[in-house]
Amino acid sequence: MNQPLAERIRPKKLSEYIGQKHLVGQNGPIQQALHSGGLPSMIFWGPPGVGKTSLAQLIAEESKRTFYTLSAISSGVKDVREVIEKAKQSGGMFSAGNPILFIDEIHRFSKSQQDSLLGAVEKGWVCLIGATTENPSFEVIPALLSRCQTYVLKEFDKKDLLQLLAQAMQKDSQLQKKDIKLTETEALLRFSGGDARKLLNIFELLIQSQATDDVEITNTLVEQQIQQKPSKYDKTGEQHYDIISAFIKSIRGSDPNAAVYWLARMIEGGEDLKFIARRLIILASEDIGLANPTALVMANNAFQAVNSVGYPESRIILSQCCIYLATSPKSNAAYMAINQAQQEVRNSGDLSVPLAIRNAPTKLMKDLDYGKDYKYAHNYSGSFVQADFLPKEIEGKIFFKPNNNKREQAIATDLKAKWKGKYNY
Repeated sequence: MNQPLAERIRPKKLSEYIGQKHLVGQNGPIQQALHSGGLPSMIFWGPPGVGKTSLAQLIAEESKRTFYTLSAISSGVKDVREVIEKAKQSGGMFSAGNPILFIDEIHRFSKSQQDSLLGAVEKGWVCLIGATTENPSFEVIPALLSRCQTYVLKEFDKKDLLQLLAQAMQKDSQLQKKDIKLTETEALLRFSGGDARKLLNIFELLIQSQATDDVEITNTLVEQQIQQKPSKYDKTGEQHYDIISAFIKSIRGSDPNAAVYWLARMIEGGEDLKFIARRLIILASEDIGLANPTALVMANNAFQAVNSVGYPESRIILSQCCIYLATSPKSNAAYMAINQAQQEVRNSGDLSVPLAIRNAPTKLMKDLDYGKDYKYAHNYSGSFVQADFLPKEIEGKIFFKPNNNKREQAIATDLKAKWKGKYNY
């Protein structure tokens, strides 16, 4: 049986692996773990088609370990225990370390199924690598998550996807027989949605659709061959990301009508209601924030209620919450503040904490002037006194900049009154 292109060109060594340089580059944590030989158990979190399975296989190949794989869709506790028993018996006999157990879509495992992995991971019988498209903080039990390193795999960018196509034409014996010209790639990349597997499947379909060995890839050819009809909502596919994006942007844009429509699309498509509720919590801080602090309370309460009530009644709770958030005043000041503060940390590094605000639990620290001249705010009128709290090198930097809404303008007025000459908004 002819293998799909994505399988035929799956990388055989780490140097052929495209993308995820933050993990497998020279200073990446996975590369360093491979060099040291001390591989931790891992959770790979990222969208479909970004190389989670390939990376797990390459780690096994590079570390010369036995590789076992299970799919959470079709495997139960019995399957997990059988593989663990095999791993215990084979560990160290023919491999350079404990065997790797790769579980695809680990978020689909129930609590009892995940519990069945704990002992094997803790005792080192296996090095677990779990792959998930869902946030592991919510979908992987805390006991298992605490025993694993979580690595985020990023979406492929245009450069990565074009490199993948070039690699396919260069490596695959079937494509080598063709004279392929990539004249236009915009439609090809658009239909793939950043999913490498989908990109290669479409690319192969285009090649096979042509009667001759001379194939010119153009936007017109792609659009003719890929007759995309409105598809049923797929909560693991491209529509999952497009519709949640439309939902969030509708609330951010203060359109409750559109927000409820996209909410209905997700509900009718069988989307996980907790996933929707979690996104509302994030939005309440990112897009509303201090303009209406109650928004975060509302979103968090909605998440708890959805957890308690379940479908179908929880759809009403989500509707109430999304309408409330859509009609709230908007501000991204808190979101921008932490972004800029993190960027400053990356730029200026680990600056010293000013002596006056350091902790001084020992006599030696006190002798070294830790905490000296600290001004205790509650000893002053209004529980406020001007002091320096930032490292000297970045004194005067402003990260929080209130937006033009009633609540944040009141905050700005108060800051200007307290901090004479510092907060000149």
